[in-house]
Amino acid sequence: MTDDSKNSEEQEINQGSSKDETPTSIYLISYPKIVFLYPTLFVSLVAAIFMSIAGESAQIGGDREHMAEIMALLFLGVFGLNLTVLAFDFPRTTSLTLLFLGAALFMGAWMLLRFNPDIVPPLTNFLRSLRPWANSQMYWLFSIILGLIFVGVAISVRFDYWEVKGNELLHHHGFLSDLERFAAPNLKIDKEISDIFEYVLLRSGRLVLHPRNEPRAIVLDNVPFISRKEKQITRMLGALQVQVRQDSI
Repeated sequence: MTDDSKNSEEQEINQGSSKDETPTSIYLISYPKIVFLYPTLFVSLVAAIFMSIAGESAQIGGDREHMAEIMALLFLGVFGLNLTVLAFDFPRTTSLTLLFLGAALFMGAWMLLRFNPDIVPPLTNFLRSLRPWANSQMYWLFSIILGLIFVGVAISVRFDYWEVKGNELLHHHGFLSDLERFAAPNLKIDKEISDIFEYVLLRSGRLVLHPRNEPRAIVLDNVPFISRKEKQITRMLGALQVQVRQDSI
């Protein structure tokens, strides 16, 4: 068997394996940043269910009142962290440093005030005076409002998305399913992960597409599972290039 025949057989095997692993269509959807509030929605639903079962009156004593305060603090804490993720970008090294530093300072201050409550009496009294409380209706209404926004986002993205398919890059947009076509061969792809917390929440990032003969790049922000999408597109374009080369021989 000659070297040329061996190489052709190896190319056919590689091409067959790539076809089995590569999907026929890859959908790219750019979501608004509000989707990162899903942890707040989850905590709000849990708090609504708990307050509906445990009771809503702030006048009752015992563990129920204490647990109601804990649920309020938990909700406000998660909501505050979510808003921080939306408001700022956290690069990998900087964000991890700030995260560990903030956690260390918080735990140190909490332990210090817990075992030495008289070291800073005004601060200790202020923390003891914080007793936030909300009834189940607040949590239910918040969950319903945020849930309806999520439903609206899910509907809107169905009228504006990108599709990598075969030799084309397709842009579906508009209520009448308007379609734009771009050439997929020689497509350059840039993947950017500028916020580690957004990547942790939805494995999302920015995908920049550079179609051939197009003066401007296509920027897609907040693409979920961006690493998997990028690998699938690279595999698809690689299989396409191999097929084009073989057809030209």
